[in-house]
Amino acid sequence: MFTAPPSAPPSAAPPSSVPAGPDRSAAVDRVDWPAVARTVLTSRAIDAVEERELAPSGLVKYQFSARGHELAQALLGLWLDHPHDAATVYYRSRPFMLTAGLEPEEAMAATMARAGSPSGGRDIGVVFSLPPRGRQTVLPMSGDVGAQYTPAVGWAHGIRYRSEILGEAEWSGAIAVVLGGDGSCATPGFWAALNMAATGRLPLLMLIEDNGYAISVPSTFQTPGANIASNLAGYEGVLILDGDGTDPALAAGLIDRAVAHVRSGAGPCLLRLAVPRLCGHSIQDNQSYKDDATRQAEEARDPLPRLKAFLVPSRLDASAWDDLVSRVETDVAAARLRAEAQPDGDPATAATRVFSSVGGIRRAGAASNGSLPAPETADGDIEQVVGGTRPEGVGLTADWATSPQPPEPVRINMVDAIRLALEAELTAQPRLVVFGEDVGVKGGVHGLTRDMQLKYGPARVFDTALTEEGIIGRAVGLAYAGLVPVPEIQFRKYADPATEQLNDCGTVRWRTNGRFAAPIIVRMPVGFSPATGDPWHSISGESVFAHSFGWRVVMPSNAEDAVGLLRTALRGDDPVYFLEHRALYFGAQARRPYPGDDYAIPFGVANRVRAGDDLTVVTWGAMVHRCLEAAEALDREAESAGGDRHGVPKASVDILDLRTIVPWDRAAVLESVRRTGRCLIVHEDNLTAGFGGEIAAVVAQEAFDALDAPVVRVGAPDCPVPYSLALMEGVVPTVGEIAGRMRGLLGF
Repeated sequence: MFTAPPSAPPSAAPPSSVPAGPDRSAAVDRVDWPAVARTVLTSRAIDAVEERELAPSGLVKYQFSARGHELAQALLGLWLDHPHDAATVYYRSRPFMLTAGLEPEEAMAATMARAGSPSGGRDIGVVFSLPPRGRQTVLPMSGDVGAQYTPAVGWAHGIRYRSEILGEAEWSGAIAVVLGGDGSCATPGFWAALNMAATGRLPLLMLIEDNGYAISVPSTFQTPGANIASNLAGYEGVLILDGDGTDPALAAGLIDRAVAHVRSGAGPCLLRLAVPRLCGHSIQDNQSYKDDATRQAEEARDPLPRLKAFLVPSRLDASAWDDLVSRVETDVAAARLRAEAQPDGDPATAATRVFSSVGGIRRAGAASNGSLPAPETADGDIEQVVGGTRPEGVGLTADWATSPQPPEPVRINMVDAIRLALEAELTAQPRLVVFGEDVGVKGGVHGLTRDMQLKYGPARVFDTALTEEGIIGRAVGLAYAGLVPVPEIQFRKYADPATEQLNDCGTVRWRTNGRFAAPIIVRMPVGFSPATGDPWHSISGESVFAHSFGWRVVMPSNAEDAVGLLRTALRGDDPVYFLEHRALYFGAQARRPYPGDDYAIPFGVANRVRAGDDLTVVTWGAMVHRCLEAAEALDREAESAGGDRHGVPKASVDILDLRTIVPWDRAAVLESVRRTGRCLIVHEDNLTAGFGGEIAAVVAQEAFDALDAPVVRVGAPDCPVPYSLALMEGVVPTVGEIAGRMRGLLGF
């Protein structure tokens, strides 16, 4: 029978015992306690100003107080003094941010959405990131609970790679830290990170600030027994520590022990500190779900008076404490006025800094295979400080002018061409890593990474746990650490569990105001197979990716283009969905000679695969070849009928292979449509809200006067791809269906 948990969950109180460890007096003596007190008092003063003045007046829309959490965070920040330490945080982490170098004016400018805030007013004021200011890097936070964990694992992996594989001694001894509340312990990201850190013995410290509630839901709903440390006591490969986060000496000793363990290379540590939440989840939360006894118990554990009692008079006299309180209040009041005086952001800049200016976009005047140049689409770029190879100047630049230079004219499968391109880049760029499920020893489920681990070693080509959340989150953290991650998602449908990480990755540059970037290249097989379809392995789905902010979307139709586009992706500075069609991996129609190790194709340049004057066909992926077959079928019909007699039109069809969906070559499409007067758009994705609708809208808006017929789309009906080959003919557009639409438009 279901029983509701008590109103005061067990996690609201500290544990009754703490694992034995070194005497904490040494740790206590090393702490700069006045600095800790200043941080705690500053955080408390900012919260007070926001709660009592700024939020009621409407100047702050979202207010998340850290009251009760300050002490543990202030202490932890002091221990992160390695130049390559990094942390990921959550919405109650402002005290920690103050130790990392966030100024009170910036903190309040952020909650008031002013232009001088770290995000420039783009993100919620407690969603943090901070390049290093003499202390740790604070990696971009997500507004999604639990999404902070796996990128921290990626940074920890990056520490290991850069110190041991690249031999960069300055990275040795660094650690990654992730802060989270008890509610986040129920999320997939938490468990993925715990598993990856434990199995890899990575230098990761997980600090769980357990205040007993996730908004109104008590910890007993999140964790059996309401104590994650007790539950994980036997978790192999992780040091588990537990204690009271409001006790200055005890908290300092536990943090010292945890950090020392992780820095030593002994493996990860999970430290749970019990703290009270002396406020609602946010300013809108009145905590009606807590009874009076619970609130009184929490107030009794307020760390601020406990810190004062610990310091005064043994370490600080009463007048010095009073002076510190007075100075903090004065400083925060002045910071509030300066922040309030800052201007709002310029609306004209709101949509800038989504993409990098070097993200594989065609330069002005560039063209390929007869298509017209497209305008530069990057805007308002700021040189990022953290993420990818660009900040350190060690990346490779794609050669936009290179033509294919095949070493020999032998046509090879697209799967082999991609493998050769990856191997060439692995050789040229020591920071590039390839990973995913089954990519190592097995060589990939399609054989694309065959023997790659033997050539480059398990540190550079490696298998992962079966967690797409973990694969992508790790990739994001690796990119922050200056590596070039190439994660594989085995099939398009399997990207679904990673949606949170994928979406967060794409917005990094924008929401950090251009200071951070995570240029990962996600390889993903998509589409039907010639042998079979099914609802799980045969999804195309590029329109969903096209709607993901900040992502390039690439879908080559042949081996040569796959090589050129992959090289541009690998040497660019934006995250890229690299979609590899299953039907083209081994299909004869996609075979081309390998174009060489220097060949690159700029993004946003369509390829005219067939020239014509009467009908424009816009397509991509496997549909390119079906459109070619359909046009050739019309050619044969016209020839057998003697030209255009008997109602059979002569097929003068202009076929454009977009190659990249984001960005797409608007100029080439519009030039062709204005010349032919007709437009057919063909894609494998389902018709409703498919990317063809975007193209049709642009054609209707920009080339309406040139049209002699309606814009027509061919796509899949709104249903999954069937397993039966016979049924699949009713879903995936066929050559016959495409030819019929061509015939109708040519005769309109």
